[in-house]
Amino acid sequence: MQEAQLDFYKRLAHALALQFGSGCEVVVHDLEAKDPSHSIVAIENGHVTGRKLGDGPSHVVLEALHAGDAKLEDRLCYLTKTADGKILKSSTIFIRDDAGHTVGIFALNYDITVLRAAGEIIGEVVGTEPSAPREPEPIVRSVADLLDDLIEQSVELVGTPVALMTKEEKVRAIRYLNDTGAFLITKSGPKVCKFFGISKYTLYSYLDEARNAEKDA
Repeated sequence: MQEAQLDFYKRLAHALALQFGSGCEVVVHDLEAKDPSHSIVAIENGHVTGRKLGDGPSHVVLEALHAGDAKLEDRLCYLTKTADGKILKSSTIFIRDDAGHTVGIFALNYDITVLRAAGEIIGEVVGTEPSAPREPEPIVRSVADLLDDLIEQSVELVGTPVALMTKEEKVRAIRYLNDTGAFLITKSGPKVCKFFGISKYTLYSYLDEARNAEKDA
C-alpha cells in the first residue's frame, strides 16, 4: 500500500479501537508487502486474537493473495473463533487501489464471548413458558385503574368502538367483565353503565343474557 493510504488506515484503526474499547481488535494487512508471511502492518488490541505487528496472514488473507480481484467481496458481521475459544464478530474489508487491485485488508474482530454468554442467561431470565401470553400483563396501581383496564380490554375483545357497538356486542363485553371479576369491584356497575351508555336495569339484563349464554354453552 502507498504510504499515505497506510497512514490513513493506521489512524482509522486506532480511532475505532478507542471508540469501541479493548474488546475490539482492528487489523491492517498489506498485501503488497515484500514478505506475505508478515502481512500485519498495523494492529490495535492484538490481545483479542494474540497477534502482533509483523505476524502472518489469516486464511482470509491467503484467500486474497491467491484469488482474483473480481472474486473478492467484503465480508461483514460474521462469526470467527480464536484458538483459545473466544467468539468474535468479524468484518473484513478489502482495500483497493485506483485501478481496482486489492492491496490490503482492513479487519475488525470484536470479542463477543461474554456478551453471548450474558445473552443466553438473559434469555433464560426473561423467557416465558410457550403457553404464556405474548403481551405483558399490566400491573395496575389501584382498583380504579384495574376497572379501567378491564373495560378497555372488553372493548378490544369486541373490536368495535363503544359508540358503534350493537346490543350483542355490548352483551359480549359485559360478559367479559363479569368473567374477569370486574363487578366484584365496589361501584363498578355505575361506571360500566356510564361507559357503555346503558341504564342499571339494562346492565342487569345484559348480565342475565351473558350468564344464560354461558350455561347454554
